Amino acid sequence: MLNLADIMETITMIQDENLDIRTITMGISLLDCADTDIDKSCEKVYEKICEKAKDLVSVGEAIERKYGIPIVNKRISVTPISMLVGISGGDPVKYALTLDKAAKTVGVNFIGGFSALVQKGFAAGDKELIESIPRALAETDLVCSSVNIGSTRAGINMDAVALMGEKVKEAAELTKDKNCIGAAKLVVFCNAVEDNPFMAGAFHGVGEADCVINVGVSGPGVVRAALAKLPKDAPLNEVAELIKKTAFKVTRMGQLVGQEASKMLGVPFGIVDLSLAPTPAVGDSVAYILEEIGLEQCGTHGTTAALAMLNDAVKKGGVMASSAVGGLSGAFIPVSEDAGMIAAARSGCLCLEKLEAMTAVCSVGLDMIVIPGDTPASTISAIIADEAAIGMINSKTTAVRVIPAVGQIDGELDFGGLLGSGPIMKLNPKSADTMISRGGRIPAPIQSLKN
Repeated sequence: MLNLADIMETITMIQDENLDIRTITMGISLLDCADTDIDKSCEKVYEKICEKAKDLVSVGEAIERKYGIPIVNKRISVTPISMLVGISGGDPVKYALTLDKAAKTVGVNFIGGFSALVQKGFAAGDKELIESIPRALAETDLVCSSVNIGSTRAGINMDAVALMGEKVKEAAELTKDKNCIGAAKLVVFCNAVEDNPFMAGAFHGVGEADCVINVGVSGPGVVRAALAKLPKDAPLNEVAELIKKTAFKVTRMGQLVGQEASKMLGVPFGIVDLSLAPTPAVGDSVAYILEEIGLEQCGTHGTTAALAMLNDAVKKGGVMASSAVGGLSGAFIPVSEDAGMIAAARSGCLCLEKLEAMTAVCSVGLDMIVIPGDTPASTISAIIADEAAIGMINSKTTAVRVIPAVGQIDGELDFGGLLGSGPIMKLNPKSADTMISRGGRIPAPIQSLKN
């Protein structure tokens, strides 16, 4: 049983420190919706999603009223759609339109799973789905897409990396009249996880149950406020201990919400994702936490060390507070979604190379970064390859979500809402075209010699 006193202690953090449940995500398996007729398969997909998720939004709202805890997003993740395409054939965009229609019917914010897992090669349906991603994201409002191109066990599929550089660019171009939002709904992973509740990378893994509830918590503002009360000369081990205690309280709230949603929906409870997910709201920033630890501005020397400590302390505190921790769990550093990161990028203190170093010690990777619109597809592929290499060698999840600002080489893009706005970040002008055009695979790393 949860101690409700522990939970209610956190309620005072909600109004002033931006504490919230970032998402309740229902994962739904679509394996039983496969059919050799794509139209019949789409019909089954629509009916199953609507049946399973019909009460998801109302239950989330009921929990908000009961406990006074904001639940920002209600979302759905589904089985990678490439698996259905491999059986049915046909135009994969039909599935994307079906997902979008179902998401709108049940009232969720996003639906993820227009995805393919190609870390070791392309199976039936994979290439067809990947080729269709730009159109699918341009023709839908709520659909999110992801592709896993590498893993520690399989290495990196460089043919897929080259293809994804092209698709990111195409997704931006097809949605240039909407601030290139298509690319903002597309994530390229290495070591993707099957129970991630956060968009745009969420999909329902084949090893998951038929239907589960996963919860993503978020409390950067709470952690920052707690650290602000510490003396400026407090040693870093005390800083880490305070972060652990704060993460414990925040995660207990996520555990409560997950259990309540599971009971009310009659669906098994999956995991709590501990990730500190920032927003553009002032104060709700991972960068501000790092600055509270003692950096003049995020991006300066010492940033990677501070982020490593923060990420580790969040996991240590959170894992003791929940019966099942999963997803990505750590600190997110999406540039356009974090007020402190935006300020650091604007000032020039935070550059792409420093962000890449930071991704070696935190959740995910290069996230929500706006790049010049004339960036070649091969350069985007090279960025993806670099991040995948960090994930592969370090046995962690990394990802790339970059948005080419079509028609712009400087300035900013404003996406609105949780996606925020971001300055166009400069890239190294030298080419990696020859490397990317080689294709093939980067072999999996040797695991017996770790040094």
